Amino acid sequence: MARLIDEFRRGWLGGSKPPLLLAISIAIVTLALSTLTRWGFAQVRPDIFFTPYVPAVVLTTMFGGYRIGVPTALAAGALGMTVNFGDTTADAARFVLLAIFLVVCGVAIWGVEHYRRIAARRQDISRRLLEEEEYRKRLVEELQHRLKNKTSTIHAVLHQVLADQPQTWNAVDRRIRALSATDDLISRMDGTGCDIRELLRSELGPYGHVRFNLNGTPLFLPAKLAVSLALMFHELATNASKYGAFASARGFLQVSWTVSDDRLSITWDETEGPTVEHIGKPGFGTKLLNSALRPFDGKTEISYLKSGVHCIMQCRIPAS
Repeated sequence: MARLIDEFRRGWLGGSKPPLLLAISIAIVTLALSTLTRWGFAQVRPDIFFTPYVPAVVLTTMFGGYRIGVPTALAAGALGMTVNFGDTTADAARFVLLAIFLVVCGVAIWGVEHYRRIAARRQDISRRLLEEEEYRKRLVEELQHRLKNKTSTIHAVLHQVLADQPQTWNAVDRRIRALSATDDLISRMDGTGCDIRELLRSELGPYGHVRFNLNGTPLFLPAKLAVSLALMFHELATNASKYGAFASARGFLQVSWTVSDDRLSITWDETEGPTVEHIGKPGFGTKLLNSALRPFDGKTEISYLKSGVHCIMQCRIPAS
């Protein structure tokens, strides 16, 4: 019974053609039940000839398509004309009713077949989309593996080339490691993004968990925004280790975030760090902080207070 129901469901959705013998059996059963129903009606109204057969035509068409629906309609018309449950005979009025019945069945068969074709196309599209999604996942996994290998190779080559330029190497080394750590974190989240708390812990963890505090509700960041924020957090953390809160034994960092509608606001607040006496010309890090959030309709405000660096990052959270 379960198999029959499954066959009927797949036939109705246009996913498969049922076996011919099964389709004929269904047609015979529905015609027999319709004839029995007609006999019941004949006890009250013997002039009902074709109406009970309409459900049979619709059901067989739903199950097997128009190839079984049309013969069922013709057989139903023949039964309505030849089988009598009273004293009535086939007259002109019954031929008119037969014509109306066939027209109604034709419209019903066309409508059901049209739906089955639409459903079959949708099923085919869904199947191909699932296959494409599976292929995309395999491809992304392979690309992530290759990118990781290339990053390691680039890291090793640059280390050799910049061996006599330690200051330049340290700047490049930190950024490559930050990008690699973020990529690893995002890949563990199936490539869709990561939680902002995990992102901050990944970047700030090396400085000691007692040196910072994170305050905010759980927030999942899409991949592109996560990468941009990771670079910004890395720049801020690097500056904090050189000139800010992480450069002082008593220094402390407070990072908090809030979300209103689709707008994200992050506050980076350093305290008890060395006093900033002189602010140099904007370098790569400052330019990165000022421009990284522009693709997300965002902006960055940096203030160098006596208590420490105060930075506010605001942006729109893109749809995942």
